Amino acid sequence: MNQKIKQLIQKLGEAIHETVSESEDIAIVVKDIREQGFDVLLMLEATIGLNEVDSSSPETEEAAGEADGPFSLSDLNFLKSLRISVDESGDEA
Repeated sequence: MNQKIKQLIQKLGEAIHETVSESEDIAIVVKDIREQGFDVLLMLEATIGLNEVDSSSPETEEAAGEADGPFSLSDLNFLKSLRISVDESGDEA
């Protein structure tokens, strides 16, 4: 991975951290928890996945965004990263 990509990933991590740190909603809930006599340690883990795009092949881009069913391949990859499996048979229980 080249240095520019590493720097961009670092900036993304910092932006996520800053967003969480400055969230009023989170601050309110943390304050409420502290008022109940507890200290709060918030640890979040973010997984950042990169897929290199081959701009020379339009078929690849088209196929990457489409999948049978209601989810795109990107959706399925994201759900898989969260350890959520999707039954793609179309049967609903």
